[in-house]
Amino acid sequence: MMKKKYFKLQLFTAIVLSVLMLSCTQQTAKDEQAVTSLSKEIKEIHKGILEGYLSEDEIPNSLELVPPPPQEGSAAFKLDQEIAAKYVAMDDEGRKSQASKDVVLSFPEATEAFNIVLDIKISEENTPNLYMIMRRTLADAGLSTYAAKNHYQRQRPFMVNNTPTCTPDEEEALRKDGSYPSGHTSIGWAWALILSEVFPDQADVILERGKEFGISRNVCNVHWHSDVVYGRMMGAAAVAKLHANAQFVIDLEAAKQEIISISKSKKE
Repeated sequence: MMKKKYFKLQLFTAIVLSVLMLSCTQQTAKDEQAVTSLSKEIKEIHKGILEGYLSEDEIPNSLELVPPPPQEGSAAFKLDQEIAAKYVAMDDEGRKSQASKDVVLSFPEATEAFNIVLDIKISEENTPNLYMIMRRTLADAGLSTYAAKNHYQRQRPFMVNNTPTCTPDEEEALRKDGSYPSGHTSIGWAWALILSEVFPDQADVILERGKEFGISRNVCNVHWHSDVVYGRMMGAAAVAKLHANAQFVIDLEAAKQEIISISKSKKE
């Protein structure tokens, strides 16, 4: 009888200890989840460009994900040429002006690409977590295009049609940077997908702005239509990978909460 009671006591003690250990583990996990990128030192990988969330091995490989660019003489390339010619002939100065603004990927100016449609403006002071997400995902989405860019080294439209771009100062550098797929488009589409999660009530207008952000590369005569189409694909691939990254998920939740908080304070 005494042995039976002793065994029950040991079992009870073991259960209590297990519960306490589980509770401590869960609390530790919660404490870790509270540590956003704002509480860490995020290094620059290039002047003004912060390290992304994804490691080199985690970044989507565009060479495996996108097909080769359209070949000269193909129907797809003829479509590229027709769309390029349409934008070269376009006389919409307002749209050309916006395309020139969409070129800018440096911060804080880059936030304006989406601030023009958002009810709550993104800034380092106003929305620090969301601002950090935009800065870090620029690297993730942009770098996802480079395996294919470097492999194919596709010539850009202005190099073929010999007509001006909206960024003449950048043309020398662009000549050395492959056109396919579009890095700007990948970044803009990734931002649009992320922002549509943070601002679900504005998802449609955000996604439309993200689409137009990519089209701005056509307007500027620096990317073909197919560059932009597959740039969006790489942006989506990067966001899919980001959702499996613990630090990104933490930051995304923090960004959602800061927007909810700002929204509530506006209503009070």
